[in-house]
Amino acid sequence: MAATTGTQGSAWQDTGTTVSGGNGRASTVSESAAATVDKIATGAHQAVDRIASAATSAASQLGVKGDEMLEAKERMMDSVSEYVRAKPLAALGIALAAGFVISRIIR
Repeated sequence: MAATTGTQGSAWQDTGTTVSGGNGRASTVSESAAATVDKIATGAHQAVDRIASAATSAASQLGVKGDEMLEAKERMMDSVSEYVRAKPLAALGIALAAGFVISRIIR
């Protein structure tokens, strides 16, 4: 029985060595995983920053384009108003013809 106890003792010691070695590996894997997570988080943060910057740029460009469109609308309205004042009968004829064509398309 003494030999069996010695074998069991060494088996437990081997298991203890493996567990402590496993903890070392687990610690290494944990550190490696933490480093990988940090790299991924940093990359994601940088990507979000780039996207936010692009969105800000696009929004400001759209704001400028919106202002340009409003100015173009104002210029067109002024131009149409001047044309109607200068040639009221022609403007009336154009409006009647456009209304007739639109009514035929809608039906």
